[in-house]
Amino acid sequence: MKTLTLASAPQTSTRLNAYLAAACVVAGLAASTPALAQTTDWPTKTVTIVVPFPPGGSTDAIGRVMAQRFQEQFGQSFVIDNRPGATGTIGAASVKRAAPDGYTLLFSSLGAYAITPHLIKGVAYDASKDFDYISVPVQAPNVLVASPKQTAQTVADVIAELKKRPGAVSFASSGNGSSDHLSAELFWQQTGTQGLHVPYKGGGPAVNDLLGSQVDFSFQNVNTVIAHLRAKSLRPIAVTGTKRSPALPDVPTLAEAGVQGAEIYSWQGFAAPKGLPPAVLSKISEASIAAFRDPAIAKRMTDQGLEIVNSTPAEFAAFQAKESARWKQLIETRKITAD
Repeated sequence: MKTLTLASAPQTSTRLNAYLAAACVVAGLAASTPALAQTTDWPTKTVTIVVPFPPGGSTDAIGRVMAQRFQEQFGQSFVIDNRPGATGTIGAASVKRAAPDGYTLLFSSLGAYAITPHLIKGVAYDASKDFDYISVPVQAPNVLVASPKQTAQTVADVIAELKKRPGAVSFASSGNGSSDHLSAELFWQQTGTQGLHVPYKGGGPAVNDLLGSQVDFSFQNVNTVIAHLRAKSLRPIAVTGTKRSPALPDVPTLAEAGVQGAEIYSWQGFAAPKGLPPAVLSKISEASIAAFRDPAIAKRMTDQGLEIVNSTPAEFAAFQAKESARWKQLIETRKITAD
């Protein structure tokens, strides 16, 4: 008995340890199964897409197209939650604080991602660290447009007028730090001129005063003014893209007109709170890309002057970093403020 006891004790201990280890593995798998299933099955409940601007703008309209498409694809509700304020930063900050589970997403223009954090002190998020970037579905160049009473026909005409009346030729924008404002600042920097910036609370009021000739010029998103350009109530001078806009094939780029280094695109992008499960990130990214590959949706976008981008998460993350650095430099060089 002693021999049996002494010989079997190590074997019993080894077997017991093996059983315990196996039990832990099984328990761990059982505990992780609900979380794994939740990630794999996403979405199992309503998804909120925060648009940090008022209803009716470009970002809101594009976001609603995506929400409808996602709802059809996944069979769950996707609702737009408009949270305007502080040039997009209030809505973006609310998403940063949300759980990274795929049920709160951010759909914003470039301002909240790459511009406003450099303009407003104390923004409650770090755009380079607090979001998982999913996709940029669309972009659009800005277009330099003249009011009906303006006589300028070309970029050279605009530059001549700026030099004739330095600081007095007015340029409307949808607000301090907007892409249309920074387009004007970059244009003035690259041409050695200076205009008068007139900020509005949104693109709508800016375009209305442009139509009424209360301001002289504006760099507006192509999709914002395309109807006015087609109706010839506003006159296009040049676009800020690297190539001509398919929606305005007869309008030259600024580079073609002799102004180099002033290429700008306005863009919209999808993001989520940092820490989104990889499987969910892939699902949303693939769904977004598929949506804008749909011929009906793609035509709807391009008819408005938008260009399909469909970037991957890695491409968007790299693009955000590049855009943020670019606008930070311009804001500091031009001493632009949010006031």
